Amino acid sequence: MLMLPKFAPINIPLHRRLETGAVLIWWYIFMWIRMTVQLFLVVLLFTRYFWVSFVLMGWAYYDRHTSKRGGRRSDFMRRCRIWKKMADYFPAHLVKTAELDPNRNFIFGVHPHGIMSVGAFINFATEATFFSEVFPGIKPHLCTLSVMYTYPIARDLMMAGGMCDVNKESIDYLLGQSGPGNAAAIVAGGAGESLEARPDNHVVCLRERKGFIKKALQHGAHLVPCYTFGENELYHQFPNTEGSWTRWIQQHMTKIFGFAAPIFYGRGVFQYSFGFLPYRKELNTVVGKPIPVERMDTPTSEAIEELWHTYIKALQELFEENKVKYGVRGDLTLQVK
Repeated sequence: MLMLPKFAPINIPLHRRLETGAVLIWWYIFMWIRMTVQLFLVVLLFTRYFWVSFVLMGWAYYDRHTSKRGGRRSDFMRRCRIWKKMADYFPAHLVKTAELDPNRNFIFGVHPHGIMSVGAFINFATEATFFSEVFPGIKPHLCTLSVMYTYPIARDLMMAGGMCDVNKESIDYLLGQSGPGNAAAIVAGGAGESLEARPDNHVVCLRERKGFIKKALQHGAHLVPCYTFGENELYHQFPNTEGSWTRWIQQHMTKIFGFAAPIFYGRGVFQYSFGFLPYRKELNTVVGKPIPVERMDTPTSEAIEELWHTYIKALQELFEENKVKYGVRGDLTLQVK
């Protein structure tokens, strides 16, 4: 039987339309702005304004180190009203469980990745949930893949939100040369974890992810586990169980290109049955208690392993303490792969 799409009512309040519009703009920026910029630069080459392409590409090359040195954050961009509308769409909340000392530096381990790391973006790349008021004196930097900062215009928009490169040079700068009060927010599970993003599936991929643990030791940066309840509920993902040909292709794409290719769907702009916008599911990003870390210039494998286990235990405890409060069934546990 043919199933007709479920359309949104015509009389939906204006504020909900604006919230959907804000998410649509974010989705375009997330998914398509880099391709749009590339096409724009190529088209300009065949016009009298060809020189604009060279100027923009030249600037991106000249400015290539900025993304590895804390970015170029703009308070105006972080506080733009569009992000507050986006946060209200779900709605999204930032939950504090402990104070953070502004005289220290931190690594926030952000979990889970989800399909698009929506909770990480809203809470750490914008002021939509009032991060600077919740954690005064702490400056968050959402760290993402290096390739994101090779595209003119797109890179500047990302850095304006306080985002920066996730490579070693960037983390060393944030935690070792930028003074105190910096927090490197790292979606530690990486792109492969997005393949686990399904409702009621709470899995983090950390067994082979210990680089952030090593960096915490090298700089004496306190580790802060964070978990966004609701992140995996934002989309449905087509079946990709372990051993299936779909999962095999996705895993190899992750190894080759550095990002996964989950096959997912959500809702549309004017109907609720199918589309690429996330569902309206409440997001609660719980920021856990900091794990004290003593500086070790050359961390041993034993020290890394010990701190990794301490971190995993703290993350699982954070999940257990909050899961029922934020809508997770009591019989579900956080799995580590």
